[in-house]
Amino acid sequence: MAKSMTGFGRGEFEDEKRRVTAEIRSVNHRYCDINVRMPRRYSFAEDSVKNTVKKEIQRGKIDITINVEHIGEPDTELELNMELAGRYMKKYRELASHFDIDPGVSVEHLASLPDVLRTVPAEEDEDEIISAFTSAVSAAVGAHDSMRTAEGERLADDLRARGDVINGLVKKIEERSPEVVTDYYNRLKEHMHELIGDAAVSEERLIQEAAVFADRINVTEEYVRLHSHVDEMNLILSDKSGPIGKKLDFLVQEMNREANTIGSKANDIEITRSVLLIKSEVEKIREQVQNIE
Repeated sequence: MAKSMTGFGRGEFEDEKRRVTAEIRSVNHRYCDINVRMPRRYSFAEDSVKNTVKKEIQRGKIDITINVEHIGEPDTELELNMELAGRYMKKYRELASHFDIDPGVSVEHLASLPDVLRTVPAEEDEDEIISAFTSAVSAAVGAHDSMRTAEGERLADDLRARGDVINGLVKKIEERSPEVVTDYYNRLKEHMHELIGDAAVSEERLIQEAAVFADRINVTEEYVRLHSHVDEMNLILSDKSGPIGKKLDFLVQEMNREANTIGSKANDIEITRSVLLIKSEVEKIREQVQNIE
């Protein structure tokens, strides 16, 4: 099935503790390149998130953004550093003893000193977090896949239409090829008459020369293969078993090769025009294929 590598998807998961939002954006890329942005404290879930995405997406540059909003229990706790507070008090007493004054240190003042009282992330169940993240990401992947599939269908329709154009141009080449040989025979015969006048011109010799010319410009194999490549492209576009981008990319190279061969053999302006149009369509197909997974 043709799926675009460009897409966007958003998914959410919510329970009594938190609301997790995941967004996926993807663009063209030769391989599967996944980048995850999430709060650092949840970095342990990154591999699970990537594996969830890889089950559905095989190619593309994929950016995933995960945000967490706590709606139940607070996501931070207060931690008291008694050892540090004790060191502060010791220094206060040394200072007071040195100057013979009352330390006069209040609890509030001591607690306000750097790092004595600080917030730390609340301890959370890693399996629970991973489950919440992968649920949100799975929903985002589903929305992302729907967008890619819709765009892929439009791309497939465009490729089929261009394949029809190529078949039509190849048909013109098929029809024109015998006429090229006939035109050559007539030109050769006329040229011989110009050279030798009314003297008898060997018909057998003319036929032999025309036969050699016909063999030299024969492109039957090439246009048969071009028709076959277009048929194969249509079959690949109907394949629902998995990604098809690499298959199409290879097929486009083969189509271009056959067009080039016909062009190199062509000894006729009409065939050359058709070849140029075929190559233009093949190039447009190649550009579209770059966006198919």
